[in-house]
Amino acid sequence: MLEQLIAAPPPLPVAESLEALTALATPGNCALITAPAGSGKTTLLSPAIAVALGGLENRRVLVTQPRRVAVRAAARRIASLLGQEVGQEVGYSVRGDRRVSEATRIEMLTPGVLLRRIQNDPELPGVGAVVLDEFHERDLDTDLALAFCLDVRASLREDLFLAITSATLDANPVAGLLNKATDSTCITTEIPTPIHPLDIVYKPTSQAALTPNSQGRMGVNPKFLAHCSQVVAAEASQTNDDILVFLPGVGEIERVRQLLSPQVGDDVEILSLHGQLSGPEQDRIFSPSAKQRIILATAIAESSLTVPRVRTVVDAALAREPRLDVRRGIGQLVTLPASRARLAQRAGRAARLGPGRAIRLMDKVDYARRPAHSQPQIATSQLTNMRLQAAVWGAKNPTDLYLLDPPPSGAWSQAGQQLRALGAINDDGAATKVGRKLAKLPLEPALARALWQGSALMGIRDAAQCVATLAQDLRVSDTDLARLANKILFQGAPQGSNAYQSSEAGQIRREAKRLEAIAKTEFGNQAPEKILEKRSFQDCLALISALAYPQLLACKRPDSDTYLLANGVGAQLESHSPLIGQQWLAVSGIDRAPTSRQARILAAVPISEDEALAAGQALVNERDQIIIENGQVSGIKQQRLGQIVLRTSATNPSPEQALEAVKQYLYKQGLQVLNWSKEAINLRQRMGALHLGLGSPWPDVSDQALLASQDSWLAPYAQLLTHRSISQISMLEVMQSMLPWPQAAQLDELAPVNMLIPSGISKAIDWSSGRPVLTLRVQQAFGWTSSPRLIGGEVALLLHLTDPAGRQVAITDDLASFWAGPYQQVRSQLRGRYTKHPWPQDPLNATPTNRAKPRK
Repeated sequence: MLEQLIAAPPPLPVAESLEALTALATPGNCALITAPAGSGKTTLLSPAIAVALGGLENRRVLVTQPRRVAVRAAARRIASLLGQEVGQEVGYSVRGDRRVSEATRIEMLTPGVLLRRIQNDPELPGVGAVVLDEFHERDLDTDLALAFCLDVRASLREDLFLAITSATLDANPVAGLLNKATDSTCITTEIPTPIHPLDIVYKPTSQAALTPNSQGRMGVNPKFLAHCSQVVAAEASQTNDDILVFLPGVGEIERVRQLLSPQVGDDVEILSLHGQLSGPEQDRIFSPSAKQRIILATAIAESSLTVPRVRTVVDAALAREPRLDVRRGIGQLVTLPASRARLAQRAGRAARLGPGRAIRLMDKVDYARRPAHSQPQIATSQLTNMRLQAAVWGAKNPTDLYLLDPPPSGAWSQAGQQLRALGAINDDGAATKVGRKLAKLPLEPALARALWQGSALMGIRDAAQCVATLAQDLRVSDTDLARLANKILFQGAPQGSNAYQSSEAGQIRREAKRLEAIAKTEFGNQAPEKILEKRSFQDCLALISALAYPQLLACKRPDSDTYLLANGVGAQLESHSPLIGQQWLAVSGIDRAPTSRQARILAAVPISEDEALAAGQALVNERDQIIIENGQVSGIKQQRLGQIVLRTSATNPSPEQALEAVKQYLYKQGLQVLNWSKEAINLRQRMGALHLGLGSPWPDVSDQALLASQDSWLAPYAQLLTHRSISQISMLEVMQSMLPWPQAAQLDELAPVNMLIPSGISKAIDWSSGRPVLTLRVQQAFGWTSSPRLIGGEVALLLHLTDPAGRQVAITDDLASFWAGPYQQVRSQLRGRYTKHPWPQDPLNATPTNRAKPRK
């Protein structure tokens, strides 16, 4: 029994703190517990909590682990200490596999399973505590599970005990969130447990771990993997213990396996551990073996796992993490240097059972430069499933949830667009009937929708097989997903053989079987008993791809081999793809090449336009547009699939539509595109000078003011603009209509067009600078004693005085001062050059002239 286990615990470092841990577990408490990796907190904390809650009606303890293999391993470990089978006092629940009974007091489960459990019954009947273990990993489901648990505590279950545990977590922000959400003080406990000695060794290589490929994407350097295999082989020759090797992905695992096999021989068993393996295949690492074993693992082995006989860890010091290109809507996994916190977690795997040794394939300087922690998934991942779960919970916005970090606004908005394309949320962000159905399925929303609606169109079996194919995320070298999947499923190793079981075909078949069972349980009665028209495998896969990813439906651009996706992203196929020339594609994989403006299509299947429109029905829309080209106003109606234009027809825009379109056009292009005659320009300049000099009631006619008042002066032209050019707008009439009444009668007096000068002729005044300017020759100004003043005497006329050739010699608005001083200097410089023109010493009393001196 659990009570006996806690009374006489195994010799794990955390055992010394069990009494204190048990005391924390009282109804309504909230605790944050940190303890080093390998201290035994996963093994003994949940039994301690279960014992503390033993006398209560709600006494089951739910404990989350970030990965299925860790869930099963933790349940087996505790059950073995009790001398029981899994499913008695200790059980587990993972996707497609649940082992619990009425006697179960501790249930290990993944955060995703916990989310669906809370969605189905928020009161969590029978549950007294929730423990979120390995919280430092900060995956999306764990962050959201914490938010849901805090909501449940606040409104339904004040007695629920909530604990967060971690080895490398920064506790302060988490404690702050818990204090805020629970309106109380969270108990923070750090357990300074002694752990086994750990020797950390650095073995760098001159080869860079990451190098760019031909498309500019960073990948793992093959020479670095060769170095990794050599280090592992050398370690294996020096110890009989098992070795755990951390690599970023499945591809690197297979490459190192190939390099390692001839170096270690048949006496060493090489195992793989990653998320694409089945449960039994993953659990092989816990089975006894007479041979030394080398376990090549992804990050799946970072937390919560104690692997028997592992005393040595070799760490490539790399991590594969999700990143989101919000602008293109592309989510992808990228390979990065692992953070120091992840390196610490990995190294701790070596010292869980005794003294250990961790070899990092890097140098100490590189280690010091690494970030302390990885970014949480909420900051870097696609948020489609998170937003759907939140919408079903009733949270339309991130601020409606207790989240440790807010999601990026761009990623949240993009998730909304994808969910609307699936028909899962409405325009307001609330979950639809479809969305509530999808949220119940243990699949990403895209695949859940494809399974549900595809089952009704082609039958459950075919739909499950195609969804499983998409979920496998196959590496398609030539983009043709259907051809590769057909080869894998129908031309590979025979079913039942060992090669088949471990092959991609075996993985797809197992996942298809699981999905088929889910479909029959969830909506089997909605699927037709008989499909009227049997589709080929390619057609089924195309339709499933389109149902899952309608926003990635692609249409070939005219006169080009490039494509436009429904989400507005431009994309292209590989140059050797057999799909080049296909008009429509159901795309299931894209990424972005850093050196290209286009996205790259990674996997696709040809699809008919009718099937594409049916699958993307939520994206089909009609849009009326007013187009202004070369000043001509016209209307069109477009039928679209997202951003893909399907059909275009001419329409008759209403006066209101034309008016609004012209307004937006002028905002974008500026007022210079309008019909400004010389008279209109002059009137606007004079009115502008009057407004500047006198203010109201003379109107502001600047660009900013005219754009802001378009509703008033454009309105009379609304009817005229329909199917007409904007050149029909007379800006002279517009300016005249804006003249104030009765002050308009004073316009020519206050701001005249022309000025009679002393020589007897009338010259035009230039108002373009905002103040009046008059250009004339010096000889034409003789006798003018002072500069005229305009705009009601507020502004002096600015005179540009020139020599007889028209070259400027002076600028003044004070003629009296000019005649008294600068004129004499001008006279002395120019009278010798222009002898035919008068240069009197006394210009005030001289006769102005428009001509040279008469000949004698």
